[in-house]
Amino acid sequence: MYKAFFGLSDNPFSIAPNPHYLFLSDRHREALAHLTYGLGETGGFVLLTGEVGTGKTTVSRCLLNQLPENTDTAFILNPSLTELELLATLCDELSIEYEKDPSLKQLTDRLSHFLLANHEKGRNTVLIIDEAQHLRAEVLEQLRLLTNLETDTKKLLQVILIGQPELQQLLRRQELRQLAQRITARYHLLPLTLEEVGLYVQHRLQVAGRHEPLFNSRSIKALHKYSGGIPRLINLLCERALMAGYAQSKVPIDHKMVASASAEVLGEDIKETNYLLPLGVATAIGLTCVLGYLIFNQVSFTPEKRVEDLQASQTAQQQEAGQKTSPAKLSSSQRVLNGAIDSSRSIDSAYASILGLWGKVPYIGLTACQSAEQQGLSCFQQQGNWNSLIRLNFPAVVYLVDAQQRAFYGTVVSRQGEQLLLQLNEQQLWVERDWFTRHFSGTFEILWQAPSTQPREIGQGSNPVQIQWLENSLAHIDNAVPRLVNRFDSQLEEQLKRFQREHGLRADAIAGSQTLVQLNLYLSAQGPRLVESKGQY
Repeated sequence: MYKAFFGLSDNPFSIAPNPHYLFLSDRHREALAHLTYGLGETGGFVLLTGEVGTGKTTVSRCLLNQLPENTDTAFILNPSLTELELLATLCDELSIEYEKDPSLKQLTDRLSHFLLANHEKGRNTVLIIDEAQHLRAEVLEQLRLLTNLETDTKKLLQVILIGQPELQQLLRRQELRQLAQRITARYHLLPLTLEEVGLYVQHRLQVAGRHEPLFNSRSIKALHKYSGGIPRLINLLCERALMAGYAQSKVPIDHKMVASASAEVLGEDIKETNYLLPLGVATAIGLTCVLGYLIFNQVSFTPEKRVEDLQASQTAQQQEAGQKTSPAKLSSSQRVLNGAIDSSRSIDSAYASILGLWGKVPYIGLTACQSAEQQGLSCFQQQGNWNSLIRLNFPAVVYLVDAQQRAFYGTVVSRQGEQLLLQLNEQQLWVERDWFTRHFSGTFEILWQAPSTQPREIGQGSNPVQIQWLENSLAHIDNAVPRLVNRFDSQLEEQLKRFQREHGLRADAIAGSQTLVQLNLYLSAQGPRLVESKGQY
């Protein structure tokens, strides 16, 4: 729609993993170098981790394009498999025939024969597993056993594991120590810096045919601020900001358009800041606000005396400013908080808590999501902010960082107005919105009960029953009266695209799997909620 206006030959900010748009920051170059090294002559396992949207899949696809022609690759996108299912899927990917209802031994023998034959032909075999944090421990062990097949100088099967940070924790388990020792290269992708965000945006614009700058320096700062340096979020914000620029016939894109895009995409109200405010006045106002916050809005951790709450808040402010505080000067409430944070470095306790809220339990040897699936629930992970979390209204496992940027994990159990009941290991604490926002990394995961039957997608060619269901669902979410429809008309298309943009989805007017999950989350009546009445945000 806006391509001709901005002189673009393509959509530069699609969230599809297109290798042509791969931006090789220093970190991405290092990631590719590590993966390439790991796939050298020695073989073994290669590990690539990173938060949602940092570019792991794009890097892996770029790597695939760089593999020599004598390489056979198998790509597994859904790792929630048993040992038998994994081997069968691997055989399918490599076009290896096997009998109906094969045993584990039969599949292993077929794969071993294929790998040996491939080696004799001078061919390499590479297995890439995406979302590998969902692999079961016993499936990983089966993979290790499969890589036992080797020559004097080389493994006959090379495995790339791609996943979120939880994958690193999974591989630290005692029963997987042998596999961990076989990892020949590992790399963790971090978000982009402010400078890299500017280079990233300009790179994608140039690939799409525009060589003149389109975003000014303040809009780049705003992009970095609201996206946190996550490429996928940068794409979503840029896409929306370009639409706003096109609608206003305005070039370049300024920080106000980016702020508006963030409010629409992430669902957060952005207050305009006067960056030209004199330093002295700004400092005075800041100190006044901090003092007012400390006196009137202490974080409610424990029913201590108000003076102790004030001391705890002051201590937290000092710690976040980089000042050292003697343990002897900490108030009892601050010591409780610090102890709760230190006991919440493992995500397992947070997952155990959210399973408990659903009346479920973790299973030994399974990941939390696999345990949930065994008990009729599904996991759903999302990037967002306070509003994203509140809007869904489900208890959630939240990824947090302390003042030293070290990760810890909690479970949001309930909400009262601008306060959340946060469980850190075995300690439950009421925290204010401001405290939560400062410590929230933007990633959270919920459990929910998916419908038993679900179409793969709903679009122009769908039957009238599915189209009417989509109309009814969108109207219900908007608290509107649904229309009677028998075709996918332009009004329904615009409703769906607006819903997709608001939830960080690709606004393609097709209700695919991710869009249908988001819709059903709002429609679900099963399970616990943060607030019983969903009407109050």
